Parts: sequence; structure tokens; C-alpha cells
Amino acid sequence: MGERQGPLRGLRIVEFAGLGPGPFCGMLLADLGAEVVQIDRPGGATALYGIDPASNLLNRGRRAVTLDLKQPADLETALQLVDRADAVIEPNRPGVAEKLGFGPDVCLSRNPRVVYGRMTGWGQTGPRAAAAGHDINYIALSGALHTIGPAEDVPAIPNNFVGDMGGGGLFLAFGILAAVIETRQSGIGQVIDAAMIEGAALQMMGFLTMKANGFFTDNRASHYSDGASHFYQVYRTADGKLLSVGAIEPQFYAAFRVGAGFADDPEFDRQMDPAAWPSLKAKVAARIATKTRAEWDALFSPEACVAPVLASGELADDPHLAARASYFTADGVLQAAPGPKFSRTPGAVACPPPQPGADTEAVLKDWGVTR
Repeated sequence: MGERQGPLRGLRIVEFAGLGPGPFCGMLLADLGAEVVQIDRPGGATALYGIDPASNLLNRGRRAVTLDLKQPADLETALQLVDRADAVIEPNRPGVAEKLGFGPDVCLSRNPRVVYGRMTGWGQTGPRAAAAGHDINYIALSGALHTIGPAEDVPAIPNNFVGDMGGGGLFLAFGILAAVIETRQSGIGQVIDAAMIEGAALQMMGFLTMKANGFFTDNRASHYSDGASHFYQVYRTADGKLLSVGAIEPQFYAAFRVGAGFADDPEFDRQMDPAAWPSLKAKVAARIATKTRAEWDALFSPEACVAPVLASGELADDPHLAARASYFTADGVLQAAPGPKFSRTPGAVACPPPQPGADTEAVLKDWGVTR
């Protein structure tokens, strides 16, 4: 951790504090060099969950300002920061920012070049816009949740990766950067309505492509890549650990058969026959259970599309992740490194997660804001 660097260096972002996807968006931009100032309310946005600010990794890389936006003087201070910003991250439910006086109309009237990024679960409009919700609800409505999990049970819950992080934080970061590029050409800012249901919906395009071509249906665990087949599956090893197999293409499937000891078993010639999948899956499961995960990992060739399923406590010890510096440890806490990797302007974590309000006076001075 040290000097701010990356391809976004020089970009100024005002982030109104929130939970989960909002801070994740700010973290992604800060990791790549943007100067992100997080405006938090007294008491902190994460106080409800009892999160220690020092270990709130989503807040890394930026400075923290505390302002009571219900007070006119503090609201004016926040708006002066927006006046000097390239973009805003606003994660509140529809109408909240307008009620408090920092909605997009106000901000754009003061700074016509600002990109005002709004992120909600349902979007700014529509019958559900004002409703409460969480990741599971958004990916449910988008159709994504229905595709995940076993056929005989309810869908599996993918933590909050699909909605909050991919469909929310990453989606808005992409939108902000696209809008900033356009603003540099037009000189005019705009408002981004990033809804997690639509960020999740875009992640459905691969599935919808397969469905449009007659390969997939709405029946869970009936397709080669959603748990039905033996060659795209997770298996338990002799030591109780897990091994992933993703041998789809013929050459990879052949390498998998060799490594697993099924090269001469004619039943495995029926790779793409769904009727054969249950018995083949049982055979593979029984075979994988005879060796440890480490033994299998060493046995399979690189062409077999086999990899260990790592728990978070194992990430720091993996040779590939270590070689790429995909994770690092700071103050005893493991975290993912900035990404993606750039050949000339690599990103970096400029500073650890700040204490709420720790940088208020320094930020106001650096940004030329008086109060």
C-alpha cells in the first residue's frame, strides 16, 4: 500500500456511503487510481452490522469524510465536493437523495459535467422501484436465481456475488467509466440508472443464447454445465475436499478420461448423452473418492480442465494465485489484489480502510472546499 496509481489516476469520485455494492464500486475505481472520497453520515453506514471500519475491506483505497446531510451547512459542503468531482456514486433507494438535497438535478445544475451514478436493486422506475429488497430478490426477478442449483430442490443461493457485486458494483463501475469517456467528448454529464436486476439480467445472456439455440431449458440441473453431467461437476475426494471438473471440449474430455482412468471405458464415449450422465457421474464420483485432492491435482494433465475447490483459508497457499499475486495480506487480513492487471499503469491499494470521518479536514483542504 502506498502511492495512488493506475489508469484512473486523476479521476475524482464522490461516493455517498452505503452497503455492499456501493463500496465495492468505489473500491474497484480506487484500486485503479481514482481519488474516491466517501461521504458517510455520523455513526457510519455499516454501524448496523457491527463491522469494524479498520477491516471493512470494501472501503480500502479512499479517504473518508463525515457529514450530516440533514444539516444545511454540511449538505453545502457535500455539494461543493460534487462540484469538483468527475462522478458520483449514489446507492440510496429512489427519492432519498432528492429528499436530502443532493439528487441528480441539484448536482448537475451545479456541475453540468458530473456523471451521477445511481445504484439500486430494482431501478429508479417500475412497480417495484420503491420496494425493499436484497441480492436474492433481485437475482430472483432477473431469472438468474432460477438457473442455479439442484433439480429436486429450491435454487442454490450464490452468496451475494451475482446481484450485489457483479450485477451491482461492477455494473455501475462499468457504467461510470463509459459515461466519463462520453462526457470528455461531449462536455455534458448524465445520470446512470444501474439496477441490479439488469446487471444480473445481462449475466443471463450466455444462458439465453443456449436456450435460443435449443440447448437449455428452464429445468435446473438438466444441462451439461449446471450440474447434470459428469464432465462439468464438483466431486469429493478421499480427504473430504472438493475437486472441480470442466472438461467440455473433446480434447479436454479425452485428457480428463485419461487422468481419471476411464480412457478405455466405452461408456464414457457417450459424453453428450444425457441418459448416460447419472451412471457416469456415479462412476466418476466413486473414482475421485479414492484419492486425495492433492493427488488428483498432481495426476491430471493441464489439458484435463480440473482444479481444486479452494476455501478462503487456502487461497494464500496456492502456487498459481501466489505467482500472479492474486491475493495479498495486509495487517494480517487476506484480500484480493486490484485488477485487472495493466502492463503500463498497474493499480494499487493506496491506503487501508479509513476510520469514518478521519480525513474530513484534509479532503476539504485538498479539494479547495470551505465551510
